[in-house]
Amino acid sequence: MAKSIILEIRAGAGGDEASIFAADLFRMYSRYAQSQGWSVLTLDSHASSLKGYKSIIAEIIGENAYDNLKYESGVHRVQRIPITEKNGRIHTSTASVAVLPKVTPVEVQINPNDIDFGAFRSSGPGGQNVNKVETAVRLTHRPTGIVVECQSERSQARNKEKAIDILRAKIYQQQIEKQQAELAQERREQIGTAMRAEKIRTYNFPQNRITDHRINKSWHNLEDILEGKLDKPIKDMRKLMK
Repeated sequence: MAKSIILEIRAGAGGDEASIFAADLFRMYSRYAQSQGWSVLTLDSHASSLKGYKSIIAEIIGENAYDNLKYESGVHRVQRIPITEKNGRIHTSTASVAVLPKVTPVEVQINPNDIDFGAFRSSGPGGQNVNKVETAVRLTHRPTGIVVECQSERSQARNKEKAIDILRAKIYQQQIEKQQAELAQERREQIGTAMRAEKIRTYNFPQNRITDHRINKSWHNLEDILEGKLDKPIKDMRKLMK
């Protein structure tokens, strides 16, 4: 199984709180990865205010990374009092998580003539340019309409290489979803679009509880889990989702 994965987290409904939750999820997966001895490399990110992320894409490299994290794909929901809330009201926000196996050129072949290439200056938080040269890249795959960006490296060539990796993983994901839709429209698995559109997990801060709705199971050490202690939930998911 793939030793590397592409992790993509995007803020959903909830404005600033959704972007803060996206950052919380990225920190959770990063710390879990570190506890496993895996490497985490940020490929592309779009920061928001209050130290949040509108979106962030990273590569996680490590033994059994995909096996352990593949069931994290889907819409995650948080219920808590945001730091921006002055009246103490509980808000509900969401963020989506996609876990894609990094695939080889043999598994997914991309015709260079099918790609529109664009370069731009890398930007930091708040949109300020951090490079005076156009090292960041944007690739558009015309046959699928998939667009990816990468600005993590200092050279345009390295960013293009990483962007190709993201594009290849997304094309592979699209192919798998198409196959599953054709085989069983009413029963798509976790990697399919149907499950991705549903709320798979709720992080309830007032009750100190995380609930996974697919296996109808809860864990009550919410703060520890958000700090990366995902061993028990992942073990339960792998056992019950087989």
